Amino acid sequence: MADGTKIEWTDATWNPITGCAVVSPGCTNCYAMKLAGTRLRNHESRKGLTKDSKAGPVWTGEVRLNRQWLDEPLRWKRPRMIFVCAHGDLFAEGVPDEWIDQVFAVMALAPQHTFQVLTKRPERMRDYLANPDLLDRLMTEAMRIDCEEGASWAADYHCGHVKGLPLPNVWLGVSVEDQKRADERLPILHEIRAALLWVSNEPSLGAIDWKRWLPSGRRARSPQGHEFIAPQYFMTKCEHCGWIGSSELQHVSPIADTGDADVICCNCHEITACDEIPRIGWIVGGGESGRGCRPMHPYWQYALRDQCAISATPFLFKQWGNWIVASHDNGHTDSSMVTNDAIWLDVDGRQAKPSCDGMREPIGMFRVTKSYAGRLLDGVEHNGFPEVRR
Repeated sequence: MADGTKIEWTDATWNPITGCAVVSPGCTNCYAMKLAGTRLRNHESRKGLTKDSKAGPVWTGEVRLNRQWLDEPLRWKRPRMIFVCAHGDLFAEGVPDEWIDQVFAVMALAPQHTFQVLTKRPERMRDYLANPDLLDRLMTEAMRIDCEEGASWAADYHCGHVKGLPLPNVWLGVSVEDQKRADERLPILHEIRAALLWVSNEPSLGAIDWKRWLPSGRRARSPQGHEFIAPQYFMTKCEHCGWIGSSELQHVSPIADTGDADVICCNCHEITACDEIPRIGWIVGGGESGRGCRPMHPYWQYALRDQCAISATPFLFKQWGNWIVASHDNGHTDSSMVTNDAIWLDVDGRQAKPSCDGMREPIGMFRVTKSYAGRLLDGVEHNGFPEVRR
């Protein structure tokens, strides 16, 4: 629990549930996992949640509900942005729905705060939020946690004074580290109803084609060169095959004299409806830090930054991590800040010498401290936040 944090995109962390399991490459150097198996290994909230391995502490898959911290946000009167379960995953496999109900009930009872939920398990997040009995369960839990405030919230809902679900102060997001994880998780994210959908591309471990998820909103042109308005300002879902993505990547053809357009799915090639579905409202990007951290090619974040700018999506660059492009230093590095590690990194993530066959955009990088590497991306600090930030 931390009322105050060094994480650049939030104000506080809240850990009602701790513990997790490794599910993808982004978990390899998880700071929460390493901390739970070292400095906090004997703390009641972390004891037994990791096991030792040759690579260091690894999550066991066990999770724990920390009831002593459950109502902490209710005691914080000044509005804050709160990162939920910073040392775990609210939707991890071992977390029962009853625990998630309690966490969401507290968030409902604290409308002065904005809660940021991040998961690598969007399937469970989607299925949990789609349960038709969820609102009744949350009202029951709210009254158990705080009888007076919970009863008031339930009464306000029944009188129409509050919107119910989705909770207006809860942002729901997923973490993606490379193209494979983006392809797996982002379509599911777009099926979730939330006040705001967001994505964490940290650690950035590979190039991602963001055009499918961050449409530009440009006008389309017919083969004859005539400009017309196409449904490019939002995401679409094919009613035939379920493919989700930007309509600009689909085949769009104008309907004469109407100003409308037919959208043909680029997956099944059928004409499909253009129902609007939620778009990503915020993206955080950054590299990896800590022992064993992997370097991030700058082009991966340049591409994300540029696509966010084109699509008017707020972008926050959190950190380089412990690796920096050699040319960014301009030869003025304090020798005490640099380790002996130096590598060449290609855009596909391979580490090799630039003379090796197949290297496309090799960039020299060396390891420095996280503070020295800083947060400047191409000389600019990016601190984008959604307009709905409280």
